[in-house]
Amino acid sequence: MDVIESLELTAKLLDLHDGNVFKIKALSNAAYKLDKLRYNFEGKTEDDINKIEGIGKSIAKTIIDTLKTGVNPELQELINKTPAGVIDMLSLKGLGPKKVKLLWQQLEIESIGELLYACNENRLITVKGFGEKTQTAVKQAIDFKLANSNKFHFATINFFITKLIDVITNQQPELQIQCVGELARKCEIITKVELLIDADLNTDYSEVEKLCPLPINYIECKPETFYYELVKLSSTDKHLKLINFESLTTTHFFSEEEVYEALELPYIDVELREGLNEVELAQQNNLPTLIEYTDLKGALHNHTTYSDGVHTLKEMADFCVAQGYQYFGVCDHSKTAVYANGLSIENVLKQHKEIEELNKTYSNFKIFKGIESDILGDGGLDYPEEILKQFDFIVASVHSNLKMQEQQATERLIKAIENPYTTILGHPTGRLLLSRPGYPINHKKIIDACAANNVCIELNAHPYRLDIDWRWIPYCLNKNVLISINPDAHHTQGLLDMHYGVFAARKGMLSADYCLNTKSLKDLELFFNAKRK
Repeated sequence: MDVIESLELTAKLLDLHDGNVFKIKALSNAAYKLDKLRYNFEGKTEDDINKIEGIGKSIAKTIIDTLKTGVNPELQELINKTPAGVIDMLSLKGLGPKKVKLLWQQLEIESIGELLYACNENRLITVKGFGEKTQTAVKQAIDFKLANSNKFHFATINFFITKLIDVITNQQPELQIQCVGELARKCEIITKVELLIDADLNTDYSEVEKLCPLPINYIECKPETFYYELVKLSSTDKHLKLINFESLTTTHFFSEEEVYEALELPYIDVELREGLNEVELAQQNNLPTLIEYTDLKGALHNHTTYSDGVHTLKEMADFCVAQGYQYFGVCDHSKTAVYANGLSIENVLKQHKEIEELNKTYSNFKIFKGIESDILGDGGLDYPEEILKQFDFIVASVHSNLKMQEQQATERLIKAIENPYTTILGHPTGRLLLSRPGYPINHKKIIDACAANNVCIELNAHPYRLDIDWRWIPYCLNKNVLISINPDAHHTQGLLDMHYGVFAARKGMLSADYCLNTKSLKDLELFFNAKRK
């Protein structure tokens, strides 16, 4: 369990056992803050951690003690007096400590299995505060959890495996080692970790390996067959069948390109080897040149301290300058998002004034005035027209009323898309991978509406979202709808999530020509101005 999980669980168990409410809030806030920062604790001192806004001396000491010993004594004491199954129940979405306590004490439920059985027996509705809707939601949360057990976000596994490969290659530079399977194809969800190696590992790497939450399977091959095995193990069975892989008469190759050449095919990028239509396109010489991270010219849809971001407008913009970007689009939350300190009209105007002043200090770089405008229940945007028209661009997103039926949800989004001030449709389904299924929408109707109204669609690059799903990108391209790869960054390091967005975009066969933020500063200004007119 990492430090952030430790803080979160301590807060939940304290709440479960009627602990000090102020301490519970402080722990929860600290975990939330550190999670948003994706804080790297390596080499940090107690003073370093104490300097983070919202982290007090007591919590900083707890963090350091946990890092040193691997144990949080207070958490261990709470775990010892709580049934393991009850702790598991706290991980169910929508079921907080107070409700878990009621189920534990009144129905004597002590595991997720018992809870599922109780739902099926219609017993939850007998508990005060639990109605039929809540019981259904709990059952759905259990089903979702069970279906996603032992699955992890690509970013989570990639972090550990990248570190492991670096350690191995430093120790054994002569060894060839590469990810295969889901990791190689940059799948958004990883269920197993496979590494191809062309020699024995002559060092014990268990200290690094144990950091990865999934077991690591090393697949050994001879050096001369490495590239043959690399293509084979990085592809789905369907892809291998479509390329007629079994027809190869040799296993000795010097590159992956040579493998495809022997199959009389152009090279097919590893992200595409899913067995969809990539082989047919390759046979027709119609595979696109896939977008690269270096094609990006700027980052749109980002948050600052004006709403719920960690860093200031200037800090975020300066980080973009350091990345070599030509522009930064600020999109703090709009006034309806009270939970995220959404901007009042007064603060919108204040931010615009600061942007104008900062832009005077930059050369060949610009901050664009944007907003992430909440799409209201009826599809409207949440500022009057005289304010909407003052933005350079608007990302329209849904954050509330996520349980509409598909028709109503689709109509709601289409109305927002038809608003003349909407530039980009933000994270269309609102999904959170492994946590929350997407908003039910008719993707074709939404994409068609974007095409008709010259609205771009966001590929939210946060590794927990990656929304729009890459499988819908080909349909967007067919309709000439531009994709905007947006980090939805709430701190400077979050801007680096653009890498994950590019991975997903490549799986969807996105080329640089169909990406909004590969446009130069001049071309993007022209695009925004044309849209506003």
